Amino acid sequence: MIAQFRTWFDGRSLREKRMLLAMAGLALLTVIWAGIILPVTDALSSARERHAGAVVRLGETQARLAVLQDLQRDRPAALGAPLDTVIRLRANEAGFPLSLATPMGNDRVQIAITSAKPGALLGWIGELERAGILVDSLNMTNNGDQTVAAQMTLRARGI
Repeated sequence: MIAQFRTWFDGRSLREKRMLLAMAGLALLTVIWAGIILPVTDALSSARERHAGAVVRLGETQARLAVLQDLQRDRPAALGAPLDTVIRLRANEAGFPLSLATPMGNDRVQIAITSAKPGALLGWIGELERAGILVDSLNMTNNGDQTVAAQMTLRARGI
């Protein structure tokens, strides 16, 4: 087969031989480019994109971890008494008479306040949350005299 090709090639003129060699060289370059260089560059580009994505995910995860560590470090102290007792004491200290304070198991308390200034009530709720008492539900209604009535379900953080 090689002998036949050699005979065929030798039968060509000098100009045809040069054109055939140039064509073979270009075909070889095309095969090398399409078969080796292009897949390798695509793989490198894909690896760079995956690496960049992984770096972003790592940064986001580290930020979330830092937030969780801050929350654990800033955990409020234990209440030291049953939740309903603590709520009643804090409401009395803030000047909010409770018309209802019903414990709902060990972890929740439902309360009702018939009349309070909205700003003062929301400030008190903020103080409760800083102390580790969270609001599960809150329903406020306007009394029509620049005060509100509130019904809340509260629970201690971590319970």
